[in-house]
Amino acid sequence: MAFYFFEKMIAFHPIYIHPLPENHRFPMEKYDLLPRQLIHEGVVDKTAFFEPTTIAIEQLLTTHSEDYWLRLKNLEITPREQRISGFVHSNQLIERELTIMEGTRKAAEIALKTGVGFNIAGGTHHAFYDRGEGFCLLNDQVIAANWLLHNTRIERILIIDLDVHQGNGTAALLKDEPAIFTFSMHGAGNYPLKKEQSDLDVELPDACKDKDFLFLLEANLDKILSQFQPDFIFYQSGVDVLESDKLGRLSLSQKACFQRDNIVYQTVQQLKVPVVTTMGGGYSPQIKDIVNAHCNTFKAAFGILS
Repeated sequence: MAFYFFEKMIAFHPIYIHPLPENHRFPMEKYDLLPRQLIHEGVVDKTAFFEPTTIAIEQLLTTHSEDYWLRLKNLEITPREQRISGFVHSNQLIERELTIMEGTRKAAEIALKTGVGFNIAGGTHHAFYDRGEGFCLLNDQVIAANWLLHNTRIERILIIDLDVHQGNGTAALLKDEPAIFTFSMHGAGNYPLKKEQSDLDVELPDACKDKDFLFLLEANLDKILSQFQPDFIFYQSGVDVLESDKLGRLSLSQKACFQRDNIVYQTVQQLKVPVVTTMGGGYSPQIKDIVNAHCNTFKAAFGILS
């Protein structure tokens, strides 16, 4: 497949920037800063962005239970469940989630034509069939993957999840789906305490450093591709692997995080398949560290795939 950047390919909507209480640990401002930084550095111009609508409910229900959706819609999630999800629920928050879901689905649709799609938000890999947790209410990559399987000629999908936290919701949702291979490389001692079983889990020790991380990533991608040949890839490019991250517990440099992205996109180029990238987590105290690492993901993609 050839890669042509002739269409808007980055999902972004102002609703992504949701108001939060002061001192909330989720760095919501990155969704405002990242598009600005990409344009400021000349990585893309403003024509690269599109504003998604909200996901069709029938698409959402390919992945999540109707009862759960109705409880979300009617704001019936209990206060305890809201604390587990990490956000106080409101109509605006639910609208935001539906918009993020459509951002990733639409990015997948675009990637079928152009080879690549991004969502400035997304990567909500802690959302399960009937519940949310860890700042995730609905699971965008799984919704988009199910859309591809049900509505296109795509038959084999690889999810590469390199966020520091295991994609437990994704693993649980796809445990009986042979058409989708789930690969999660994450901190062994980090959240979630109870891990689910992906098709391949690589658990990393605390303080894992650049060389070990990159070696394990390359080795395990080679292992996967020896047994599974995808025709579409989703990439969860969380930057909470950085040494500066207050929740990550790994010891990766900015350079290694960029090298990680290059390895993934070199794999995509080798396979000549479409890819959709979601930003995932990042909790460094300095917002510039988060934004710079996310910008590097775009630079890696365009440097290799264009």
